[in-house]
Amino acid sequence: MPKALAQIHKNIRNWYQKHGRLDLPWRNTHEAYHIYLSEVMLQQTQVKTVLERYYIPFIERFPTLKILGEAPLDEVLKMWEGLGYYNRAKNLHLTARLTEALPHEIDKLIKLPGIGKNTAHALAAFAFGQPVPIMEANVKRILCRLHRLENPGEKQLWQIAERMLDRLNPFDYNQAMMDIGATVCLPKNPKCEICPLVDLCEGKKNPDLYPAKRKRVAPLKTQNILVRVRENKLALIQRKTKLLHGLWGFESIDTPPPASNCIGEVSHAYTHFKLQCKIFVHNEYSTGQRFYFNSKEIKKLAISKIDEKILKLFLLQCEKD
Repeated sequence: MPKALAQIHKNIRNWYQKHGRLDLPWRNTHEAYHIYLSEVMLQQTQVKTVLERYYIPFIERFPTLKILGEAPLDEVLKMWEGLGYYNRAKNLHLTARLTEALPHEIDKLIKLPGIGKNTAHALAAFAFGQPVPIMEANVKRILCRLHRLENPGEKQLWQIAERMLDRLNPFDYNQAMMDIGATVCLPKNPKCEICPLVDLCEGKKNPDLYPAKRKRVAPLKTQNILVRVRENKLALIQRKTKLLHGLWGFESIDTPPPASNCIGEVSHAYTHFKLQCKIFVHNEYSTGQRFYFNSKEIKKLAISKIDEKILKLFLLQCEKD
């Protein structure tokens, strides 16, 4: 190992012991399922949110992969409610139905639902102590700045990560890289002066240039939502589309019935688009093939944020009337 890299590894280890988030519960367990759960929850979600509201309650309700697999999907989705990206919960549940113990091999992990290359590597490194790198958003940013890369490909980044890896201490090294990215090598106003990688970093003079920023304008999507009311109960459907699949919600329609009444609009911002819904209420006199619930029953179901807003708007309108 080059002396320079050996010194960098030492700097990273020392930094992690002094400044790393050592008290995170998923860093203080050897239970592969708990580590797997944390990796899935932390995709697209901040550590604070996962730690304060979801991780511990989920484990208390589903303490093992076997118990999770035996639980109804509706119950799993309810525990996931508000965390978003519900496909994560569905894939977690499906994996639990397929296996009671996670395999150690990366190629076998990747074959499980919802486990990509980075999650497989994270499990191998954190749950099974294997000398492999990880590649999440914070690590990518660090690697881009270290080597002044504006638009690198995934293959190039993985090759760099392999070369930099501290193979004797993969757990501490990978956790430290994530923490450095989360607390020091920030997307804006990075704290280069206290970074343990500063001597190696080629992009420290202009860190904001790496990686190149992509300007994204989230498109606006619109829907008409129909709240069907019968005997003080509301009709809900269980969604089958990719977005919010498995959750209960109000029906989206092309054209509202002539006798329906518009009570307002609600909107919700997703990662890649914004959804704006015009809400119509219609009194029904036959059930058809629909499922009806009162407001207390709805609160026990797994529903999305947008449907929570629709329900709130409807209840407010009822109070006014």
